[in-house]
Amino acid sequence: MKCIIKITILFTGFCFGLVTSGNAQVISLDSVLRAIDQRNPMLQEYDNKVKALNTYTEGAKSWMAPMVGAGTFMTPYPGQMLMDERDKGSVMISVEQDIPNPAKLNANKNYFASRASVEEQGRARQFNMLRSEAKTLYYQWLVSEKKMNILQENERIMELMVKISRIRYPYNQGSLGNIYKAEGRLYEVKNMQTMTRGDIEEKRFRLKGLMNVSHDTPIEVDTATRVSFEANQLMYDTATLSNQRSDVKQINKTIDVMRFNQKLQQSLAKPDFRIRFDHMQPLGNMPTQFTAMAMVSIPIAPWSSKMYKSEVKGMGYDIEAMKRGREAILIEARGMLAGMAAQLNRMQEQLNNYDTKIIPALRKNYETLMLAYEENREQLPIVIDAWEALNMVQMQYLEKMEEYYNMIVAYEKELEK
Repeated sequence: MKCIIKITILFTGFCFGLVTSGNAQVISLDSVLRAIDQRNPMLQEYDNKVKALNTYTEGAKSWMAPMVGAGTFMTPYPGQMLMDERDKGSVMISVEQDIPNPAKLNANKNYFASRASVEEQGRARQFNMLRSEAKTLYYQWLVSEKKMNILQENERIMELMVKISRIRYPYNQGSLGNIYKAEGRLYEVKNMQTMTRGDIEEKRFRLKGLMNVSHDTPIEVDTATRVSFEANQLMYDTATLSNQRSDVKQINKTIDVMRFNQKLQQSLAKPDFRIRFDHMQPLGNMPTQFTAMAMVSIPIAPWSSKMYKSEVKGMGYDIEAMKRGREAILIEARGMLAGMAAQLNRMQEQLNNYDTKIIPALRKNYETLMLAYEENREQLPIVIDAWEALNMVQMQYLEKMEEYYNMIVAYEKELEK
């Protein structure tokens, strides 16, 4: 009866564990990246900046507000002797309107419109950084899950060793030191499990922060995710690479902004216009009068043209400087991509050697010694040494795998994939 109760309790606990873990949403890497693209506040900041600049563009062709005034015209001071009716002066109403040159308005609108495209590329650049950070966290979480699987297997192995050594000790088939040594290794494994769980929790909270979801939302990575690398020939073509990278495209858009600003400064050489109308209502017996004037600016005057001419010339030097900076970025990126591709290929060979040669050989060595120990033909310290050698290589394999994943993220960050 007690046995049945224990089995029932264990089964209930097992089912409860399934429900609890089942509530956690398993998210793919693509889902994480989509959530970041849609919800991350850093990217929303750029979205609002683009909207602001587009709104500014709508008013870029506006005119100045008209000026309206009222006052007196040729009115004598009080106490003056008037010689005639017309000496009483007039009440004047004035209307004035500046009429900007259409070429200036178009240049100003084009300049404001081009600034929005720079912010759009800035958003793409920021998203590339966030995407790389999310990939790094996701892949590190995957490695930690693999590490947990190994540690759980190690826990089972060490518990088995402790159990066997305790059974044999009363029959003088093992030493008390061997029991303590096995127990020590068991607690080391549990301690590593605790540390790995902490790493997983850290990655979980950081990913939820990037996705801008509630901290209590349960999520799990898709452990079936496969990460692979294939060198992209795009890295050898700087022309195509420049169309791929947002930082280079941002420089291109900034150059466009500078050119539109040059045209805006050049448009200052074109004249502006102003019209003015004054209406005089006489206070005495005089006819109603008016004044109508049309004025035009003369921006080509030497004392005023120097300002915009120097601006245009200075912007030309800035554009050339940005071109050289763009060229340097592309050359550096091409070299980095080629170097990382070569290193990734070597890492693939190392991981393949671990997976197909080193780990299987050490596993066979451990399994052979473990079988001999179970048959009382080998000592426990020898088995523990074999297990430690296997465990150390497995951890090295996972460290190499994490390094390999990080290198892939760095490679894709340069390519903005």
